[in-house]
Amino acid sequence: MEKPAGPARTLKLNYKRTFLIGFAFFGILLLWQVYDAWCPTFLTDIFARRMYSLSSAELKSADPDKLLNVQWIVGIIMACDNLAALILLPLFGTLSDKTRTPIGKRMPYILVGTFVAAVAFPFIPLFFHYNNIIGMVAMMAIVLIFMMMYRNPAVALMPDITPKPLRAKANGVINIMGYLGGAFGTVLGIFLVLSSYINAPDNARNLWTIELPFLIASVLMVISALVLYFTVRENAIAEEMKDDMALGESLAAVETPVDDGPMSPANRRMLLAILGAEFLWFMSDNAIGTYIGNYVIYYLNSASSATSTLTIVGGAASVIGFATAGRIADKIGRKWTISTGLACTLAGLLIMCFVAPTGQVTGANGEHAFPALLFLVWAVKGFGMALVHNCSFPMVVELCSSAKIGRFTGYYYAASMSAQTITPILLGLVLNATLAWRALPVYAVILTAASFCVFTGLVKNIKAGKVANAHGLEALGGDD
Repeated sequence: MEKPAGPARTLKLNYKRTFLIGFAFFGILLLWQVYDAWCPTFLTDIFARRMYSLSSAELKSADPDKLLNVQWIVGIIMACDNLAALILLPLFGTLSDKTRTPIGKRMPYILVGTFVAAVAFPFIPLFFHYNNIIGMVAMMAIVLIFMMMYRNPAVALMPDITPKPLRAKANGVINIMGYLGGAFGTVLGIFLVLSSYINAPDNARNLWTIELPFLIASVLMVISALVLYFTVRENAIAEEMKDDMALGESLAAVETPVDDGPMSPANRRMLLAILGAEFLWFMSDNAIGTYIGNYVIYYLNSASSATSTLTIVGGAASVIGFATAGRIADKIGRKWTISTGLACTLAGLLIMCFVAPTGQVTGANGEHAFPALLFLVWAVKGFGMALVHNCSFPMVVELCSSAKIGRFTGYYYAASMSAQTITPILLGLVLNATLAWRALPVYAVILTAASFCVFTGLVKNIKAGKVANAHGLEALGGDD
C-alpha cells in the first residue's frame, strides 16, 4: 500500500554529508574484511597443529579430515565473539540514545571504540605467529568488544540526521563507503597472500606477511574516525535537521504512526517479521563469509589470493546494488527490493552447489586453478545481498522515533549477531558430521530459501510518501 503523496515535499538528501558519515562504516568493514579473511584460517592452522602434533608442512599433506575435524572449535571461538556482540550492541545502542556530550551522543563511543580496537588488532597475528592460542583469542575478544562500542553508534548516526524517506538512498552511500573499506582489506590479501604463510615450513614463516594487513587496517580505521570527528558536528547537524526530521516522520513507510510510546501491534508484527528473516539471511551469509577462506584453501586447493579476488568481484557487484537499491525501492517498495535481492542470492548459491575443484595444478605450492564459475556466483550474490542490506536497516529504524534509533539499531544487530553466533558452530558441526566442504553452499541455500519465504510471506510493502531530492551540485551542498 502507498500513502497519499499530499502537497509537494522538499526534503533533500545531502550526499556530501552522508559520504562523510560513511567514513564510520569504512572503518568497520575494513576491519571485518581482514578479520574474517584471516582469523578462521589462523584458528584452523593453530588448532590442527596442536591437536595432531604436526608441523605446518606435515599438516598440508595430512588427512583432510583432520582439518574438517577442528572446524567445530573454530566455529565456537568465532561464535563466542559474536555472543558478546549480541549483548553489547543493544547495550551500547541504548546507552548512546541517552548520552549527551558536547561532541554528540554517538561520537564518544565511536572514538573510544575505534582507538582501543585499533591498538589491539595487530596483536592477533603476532600471538598467532608465536603459537600463543590464549593471547590470540584474547586479542580477538578485545577487538570485538570495542568494535561493538563503535559499531552501533556509528551506524545509528546516519538515521539520527537523515529523514525517514531518504534513508534507503543514504544507506546506499554509507554501504558503498563501507565496501571501499572492505576493498582496502581485500587488496591487502592479494599482495600479502595468506596461503604463502600457511603453506610454508614453520621456520620459513615471515611474520610481516600476516602482520602488515592488521597494522594497515588499524591505521586506516583511526584515520577514518578522525575524518568523521572533524567533519561531522553531530549536535549542530541534529539541531539544523529538526524540521526535516519531523517532515520525514509524517511521510514514513509505516502501517501506523510512530511515537515515543509502545509500538502498535501492526508495527510490532512488521518488526518481528523483518528481524526473523534477517536472522535467517545472516545465518546463510555469515556461514559463507566465515568459511570461504578455508573452502578455497582446503577444498578447492587454490591460493588464498583467490578469496581476495572473489571479494573484489562481489564488492564491485555490491556497489552497483547499493547505488541502485534506493531508486529501485522508490519504484517497487523496500519489501520487493529485498525479496528480489534474496532471490538473486539464492540463485547464486544454487550454482555454487555444483562447483568442484578443477584438479589443474598451477601454483608453485601445488595450488589448483580456481573455478571461474565462482566469480559469477559472487557477482550475483554480491548484487543480491546489497539490495537486501541496503533496505533492511532503514525498514527497522522506520518503526521507531528519533529517541529510540540506537535501541532499534541494537535490535537489528541483535538479529544479525545472534545468527552469527549460532551459524559458525552449527556449520562447524555439519562439516564435522559430513566431512564434506560441499555442505557449505547447501547449508546456505536452505537458510536463504527460508529467509525468502519468511520475508516475502509476512512483511507488508508500504511505500513512503514522495519527496523531492537534490540533484547535481545542489546535492553536494548544505541543506539550507
